Amino acid sequence: MIRFFVSVWENFKEYIVLVILLIVSLILLSQNSSQGIQKVRSIAFGTFASVTSVFTDVFNISNLKNENENLRRTNAEMMLHLSRLREYAIVNEDLKGLLALKDSSTFPLISATIVSKSLTKSQGTITLNAGNNQSVKVGMPVITDKGIVGIIYSTADNYSIARTLTNVDLKVTVKSERTRENAVLKWNGEWLVMINVPKTFDLKKGDRIVTSEISSIIPFPLPVGLVYEIGNVEKGIFNEVKVQPFVDFQKTENVFILGIVKSKEIDDIEFNLLNRQ
Repeated sequence: MIRFFVSVWENFKEYIVLVILLIVSLILLSQNSSQGIQKVRSIAFGTFASVTSVFTDVFNISNLKNENENLRRTNAEMMLHLSRLREYAIVNEDLKGLLALKDSSTFPLISATIVSKSLTKSQGTITLNAGNNQSVKVGMPVITDKGIVGIIYSTADNYSIARTLTNVDLKVTVKSERTRENAVLKWNGEWLVMINVPKTFDLKKGDRIVTSEISSIIPFPLPVGLVYEIGNVEKGIFNEVKVQPFVDFQKTENVFILGIVKSKEIDDIEFNLLNRQ
């Protein structure tokens, strides 16, 4: 609290002195009832009201910013909880002690703002204002309350770069939440597509797609999107499935970095050499 008042004094001391002087002046003016003094008093009250209004706006903006950050954090945590709950419910519908699991109570979320974007047709990347000093590591998922945005692949002291799902160099193992069938998701320059999907898979339009637990990058299921279209490839035994992502990569400005790196050897094929320069 003391630091807060010191910070306010250092940043607004001129205004604070002005307000104090205005208050003293108003007290003195209030003791005089002459017509000329009354006009001066009216002007002074108007000035005082304007100055106090500025201070009120500054504090309100600061409070709104903090409330917005807390709301985004809560929404992201709810998304993670819901994803884990949905996964456990599908695996075992009779699991009664699900809500008592210790590791489902909190998630290590690192708040970050996107400071720049490179959303070209094939190389979607974002730069975040969080890095090594904020415990960000290569391989950590980047999320919003809607689902996964991408994966961290480069870090500096206070900044990091993530490849979004709209990057041809990033491939992620995903699955249908309904059928549990796995496939590889990639960006083809136009759409997110699940490739080499056997025609025997029972995928349907509208199926919810999440990251797969067999992924060597992402530790547990995160929402990806919905099946938009199943392309019936005439030749061969595979289909290509278009996926509509939950996250709007163009409009996203604030994200969270999930502070977890899967604790097994990273599969270089899936990870696509994230450390590559």
